[in-house]
This record gives sequence, structure tokens and C-alpha cells, in this order.
Amino acid sequence: MKTKKKLFSKKMISIIVPTYNQEKGIHEFYLRVKSILIQAKDFNAYEIIFVNDASTDKTLNALESIAKIDTNARIINFSRNFGNQIGITAGIDYAGGDVVIVIDDDLQDPPEVILEFIKKWKNGYKVVYGVRESRIGISFLFNFITRLYYKFIARLSDVHIPLNTGDFRLIDRIVIDELKKIKEENRYYRGLVSWVGFPQIGVLYRRDERFAGKSNFTFKKYFNFALSGITAFTEKPLYYSSYIGLLITILSFIMAIYLVVNKIFNPSVSIQGWTSMIVIILFFGGVQLLSLGIIGIYISKIYREVKKRPLYIVESTKNLH
Repeated sequence: MKTKKKLFSKKMISIIVPTYNQEKGIHEFYLRVKSILIQAKDFNAYEIIFVNDASTDKTLNALESIAKIDTNARIINFSRNFGNQIGITAGIDYAGGDVVIVIDDDLQDPPEVILEFIKKWKNGYKVVYGVRESRIGISFLFNFITRLYYKFIARLSDVHIPLNTGDFRLIDRIVIDELKKIKEENRYYRGLVSWVGFPQIGVLYRRDERFAGKSNFTFKKYFNFALSGITAFTEKPLYYSSYIGLLITILSFIMAIYLVVNKIFNPSVSIQGWTSMIVIILFFGGVQLLSLGIIGIYISKIYREVKKRPLYIVESTKNLH
């Protein structure tokens, strides 16, 4: 019993909140998270790290008002918009807690689930991730597409990425220290956490509607995010394009032999089927362009990585020591 008490004598919990244009809901988010932290008796200190991704509304002003009344509310203000995943990166770099919780600020992921995360962590798990059992206010088509995407990336990925999960999760300090060593620009955190390893488990929860405002994720952002997930954790699309190219080459060689032999033994036979020939040419051309496009995506990722630019630039901070 004494050993167990010593093993779980953690003292600080860090909450990482990437935020962008949430002036209407950020105060309610803070109040709900603060009430949960009061209930988390396993910790005697906390910090809430808000990473402001260069919001264009009054989000920064709202955060500064929170930071004035609560010195445990910390602000990292980016010089420009670097994106959600880079916001999580900055939070992880600055977090000092023995346990870190990553959560969005729109209250779709209920802060109350954090207490369930802590229970699993106390049982020895180093990562506890939220699994979306259902999603309120999401269209059937969007829900279908996202589930299809998660299954697709799970099949392609070289590491096991749990289905129907987001970035909402608890991460132990031992995992945080490993994540901080990763400096790649093409970041997909739910994949990175799986790649690091350590005992991990999911907790089912119902994802709620947004408390206020509307999502800042456009179709383009969702598409780029999906591409990042695929390219960051698998090279299989490159191999698949090579396999398709090899198959087409073999079929073309067989067809060429057939035409030559047929012409030798039947000289009077004329070439027919121009329409089908054009269709075949267009098909092969499309496959070639698609393969080149896939290669181009990977090359662009390499190009961004080799420049070694900083992942983010901080314009100002508040309550950071």
C-alpha cells in the first residue's frame, strides 16, 4: 500500500489548450475546467496553458483577463497563425506538469471526462485517450467521412492509431519527455503519441455540440490535416503507386506482344477501336499524374523539413516562469 502511494505521488497537472477565435466561449471553458481541477485530489498544483494561435477577435483580451485573476492560467501568444498541432507542440514544450491533458476550447470534449482519464492513469496507463462514442450536432455525411478516414489511416499507418479519437487525452510526463525530442514539422499528434508507445487505453465519451461560435476548421484545413496524418505515418501510397505502375507496364507489354503476333499471322487485320484506345491513354495518363502528385506531396514535406525553420514564434507570454 505504501509503494502504491509513493508511485502515484504526482503533484502538478497541466492543461494544454490550443485556442483560436474563441472569445465567446473561452471564459465558460475556463470555469468548467477549473471546477474539474478542484475535484482532482491527486494533484496539489495545476496550470492551464492557453496557446493563442494569433486570434483575430478578442480572445487574447479574454485570456488576459483570466490570467489576471488566476496566476495558474498561462498564455502563449503566437506571432502568427501556426495551426492547431503546432499549438499543442508549444503547450507541451512549456508544460511543467507530471501529467498533461490536451483539450480543445470549444467544450465539445467535456472537461468532466478528465476525471475518468485520471482514474485510468492511476491504474498504470501512461496515455489515456478519449474515444468518441457519439457526436452531437454532426451531420451523418460528415460523421461517415470521418469514420471512413480513421479506418483508412489505421489500415495504412505503420503504427496503431486508435479509431474515432482526437487530441483529447491524458499524457504522462515520461511520454511528454519523449514527445519533446521530436522536432519534425509535419505533426499529427494522435499518431505521434501512438508511435512513442507505452501503455495506452481509451475512454468512451459522448462529444457535445460547441458551446459558442462556429468551427474554424474549413474543408481545406480538414483536407490538409488528413494529408498530414497519412504522409506522417506511412509511405504506403508511394509503394501502391509503384505497384500500379508495375501492373500497367506488365499489361502493356502483354498487349504489345499480342498485337505484334496478331499482325504477323494476320497481316490483313487493321487496327480498330480508336475510342477505346483514347480511353486507355487517358486512364494511363491519369494514373501517372496521380502517382506524380503523391510523390510531389512527399517531396514537399521533405522540402519543409530540411529547411529546419522554428516550429513556432512566440510574440508574448503571461504567467510563465
